[in-house]
Parts: sequence; C-alpha cells; structure tokens
Amino acid sequence: MNIFQSIILGIIQGLTEFLPISSTAHLRIVPALLGWNDPGAAFTAVIQFGTLVAVFIYFRKDILAITGAVIKSIQTRNISYNREAILGWMIAFGTIPIVFFGLLFKKNIETNLRSLYVISASMIILAVVLMIAETIVKKRDALKIKQKSLDDISWRDAILIGFAQAVALIPGSSRSGTTITGGLFIGLNRETSARFSFLLSLPSIFAAGMLELVKERELLLSSDIGFINLAVATIVSGIVGYASIAFLLNYLKTHSTYIFIVYRIIVGFGLLYLLNAGILSPL
Repeated sequence: MNIFQSIILGIIQGLTEFLPISSTAHLRIVPALLGWNDPGAAFTAVIQFGTLVAVFIYFRKDILAITGAVIKSIQTRNISYNREAILGWMIAFGTIPIVFFGLLFKKNIETNLRSLYVISASMIILAVVLMIAETIVKKRDALKIKQKSLDDISWRDAILIGFAQAVALIPGSSRSGTTITGGLFIGLNRETSARFSFLLSLPSIFAAGMLELVKERELLLSSDIGFINLAVATIVSGIVGYASIAFLLNYLKTHSTYIFIVYRIIVGFGLLYLLNAGILSPL
C-alpha cells in the first residue's frame, strides 16, 4: 500500500460507511478493479475509527446528553431516569446482537464471506428488501399514518434494529442499509432511521476497531500497510464521513432511498458479470 492508495481507500470508507451502499463491499470491489490487494477486514475495521470520530463530532450534543443521562441513571439506579438515559440503554442493548454474532462468525466474516459473490448477492438482496420497506412507507403515507420519531422508539424497536444491524456482518449488506431498512419496517421515518442507525453504530464500530487493532497490530503496522498509510486512510475517512452524514440526513428529509436501491442493484449485477466473465476473482 502507498499513500495514494490509502487516500482512495479512506475516501471510499468515509463516503460509503453511512450511505446504505456498503463500505465493505466498495473496499473489496474498488481495489479488485484497480488490481490492488484486498486491504483486509482488519484494515477496514481500524479505519472505521475515522468515521467513528465523524459520528462523535456530528452528534456531539446528543452523545453528551445521552452519556450524562446514562451515568445519572446508574447513580440513581433508575434505567428510566429520562428519555436520553432510556435511549442510551436502548443503544447498549441494541448492540448485543452484532457483538454476539460478530464473535460467533468472526472467522467466516474475515475469510470466505468476503467473496465477491457473497458481496454481489448481499448488494442485490438488501436492495430488494429496502424496496419493500419503501413500499410500506408509501402505503403509510397514503393512509396518513404518523411515523415514529427518535422520541417514539420503544425497547422492541431498538432490539429489532439491533438484530438488523447484525445482518450487516455479511459483507455487502451495509450497516446503515440494514438498520435504516429495519427502522422503516417498524415505522420510523427515514431521517430518524438514519439518525438512530448512526448512534447505534458507535459501540460496535469502536469495539470492532479496538479488537482488530490489538489483535492484528503487527500486520497493520507492517511494511505492507504501515502506520502512515493507516493513519492517512483513517483521517481521510473521518473528513469524508462527516460530510456523508450531513448529506444523508438532509437528503432523507425530502427524498426516499430509491437512488441507493438502484445503485445497489446496478453494482450487484455488474459485479456478477465481471466475476462470470473472469475479469475479477471472487477472493
């Protein structure tokens, strides 16, 4: 890896982490198309620290309020201290599914599930599921059924979205894609689905990044990748990620997710063509 490659990979990570089009898929597809080596699951997990910082900065007021409320709820031994405390505990419990399944299937996620065949299938399948969710949203709009805001999220909603987030362990699914889809199915509006998705991602991104950084530190800092390249990719991903968050939240206020659905289908079938034509190798 060189500086140019690390910048490109950082841009890809920052741009696609929050859009429902899968950062893992693009970090596999783009290097494959350019003839670069697969940067690996460990590299992908660590440069997510950049996008993690982007979420912290963008939602700093919400995060400080939630963190303070959770601390107060612990001190008072009252999990329902206020709405921010409840939301914080919902995020904590909603993170359990991805932690459980991530540890259970860790070896598969880092190896055979990174096959471009798996990624192409995930791109297409989630696009179809997201399309179904959008159809349901349209029906609710037609019937003038009120959609849920962040204050309306229940414990059941948080747990269900947590399980939806666990589906993102399959490369190509997209963390934001699965959680936004889950949110739409249970009645959240698009902007709230995306906002809760970003907040829910904080614990799992931090845990995955720390785990890979500690476990694979020798590989990540080796001459093949290097600390400078890792740092550059992380910083670039954070800057681009911040802009990506702002774009998506503003976009979903007045638009559906159909543009991402179409994009996922085109990329998924395009990838299958390249694989069947022998232009790309699955692994």
